Amino acid sequence: MGSLILTLLLRPTSAEELARALADCARQHHSIRLCGNASKNAMAGPIAPADATISTSALRRVLKYEPRDLTISVEAGMPWREFTALLAGNRQMVPLDPPFGGEATVGGVAAANTSGPRRRLYGSARDMIIGMSFATLEGKLIQTGGMVVKNVAGLDMAKLMIGSFGTLAAIASVNFRLYPMPAATRSFRWQFSKLTEAIERRDAILGGVLQPMALDLFKDAGGYALLLQAGGSPAVLDRYRRELPGAEMLDAGAEQEAWLRIRQHTPMWLMLNPQGAVVRVSCPLTQVGAVLDSMPAPAIARAGAGVCYGYFPDAAQAAAFAAACRGGIAVIEFAPPSFREHATLWPAPGSDFAIMEKIKVMFDPDRLLNRGRLYGRL
Repeated sequence: MGSLILTLLLRPTSAEELARALADCARQHHSIRLCGNASKNAMAGPIAPADATISTSALRRVLKYEPRDLTISVEAGMPWREFTALLAGNRQMVPLDPPFGGEATVGGVAAANTSGPRRRLYGSARDMIIGMSFATLEGKLIQTGGMVVKNVAGLDMAKLMIGSFGTLAAIASVNFRLYPMPAATRSFRWQFSKLTEAIERRDAILGGVLQPMALDLFKDAGGYALLLQAGGSPAVLDRYRRELPGAEMLDAGAEQEAWLRIRQHTPMWLMLNPQGAVVRVSCPLTQVGAVLDSMPAPAIARAGAGVCYGYFPDAAQAAAFAAACRGGIAVIEFAPPSFREHATLWPAPGSDFAIMEKIKVMFDPDRLLNRGRLYGRL
């Protein structure tokens, strides 16, 4: 008679319970799958079978909120949509614009290091997270950083967790610096038949005095659309209108629809193309045009930040593209589970990868946590 394998499902309700759950599993040498709401199961490396699943989805409290100091600390399982709604009540924001924002948790956004169009002005999670607490396999709760924007103590430990996909430890809470919402926003759009024209316009904007919040370049079968969003006072927005010749100024409804389409393009495309794959290429600004040109339509570039996303209906085609990419660092960010089990998702991790492996051994010497989740490498 074969043995019956039971998978434990644990949903701790406090950081202390989270730490104990990790320690109990490690003591029994149980492999562990860490997740929040599991909204990004198709992202990064394959989800290897595990003896236990530990979800942080029950950790959803606000621990400390100081609107005047522009700081907040929340537990990792707080839904991102609730988090942003809470901040919006005080006209404040954490402008990450992550895909799957309707289902994601705060901890999941940090662990996957996801961001969106406003990365151009505000940066990524590493620029907005000023501290966190995380639980280790030893059952310890580590506090790093703090609730002060200029506090640099321990920030490097927090940065290790950002983008680690739960392969090192379990994020229990996250501290953010906050930003005031702009008084108003206005968006402008250009249509181009040639990529060179779109890049010339992008370069002119980046070389000028204007500082847009977002600057995205969308490629489809009909050509290229360059979309810019600005924020500020009426006087600031009027200056954008004067200094952006040839641009179509979008009304409020069209502006909202355009940026929603950009932010949700990946989830919607994956829903319509379940056997497809998404390749992300991080590259210098000077290479954005070349990388975008090498991708089939549709494709999106954070044209002011140097990140390009290519959408491939055939996952094998995506793998071939990532392996041959020379303009930047390519990873297969989303792909079907069966494909991720055998594909090389991160063809050229670079010289820093040896350090990453050493850090993995420090935190998880028996490789129990989220095996393979870091693009199949860790």
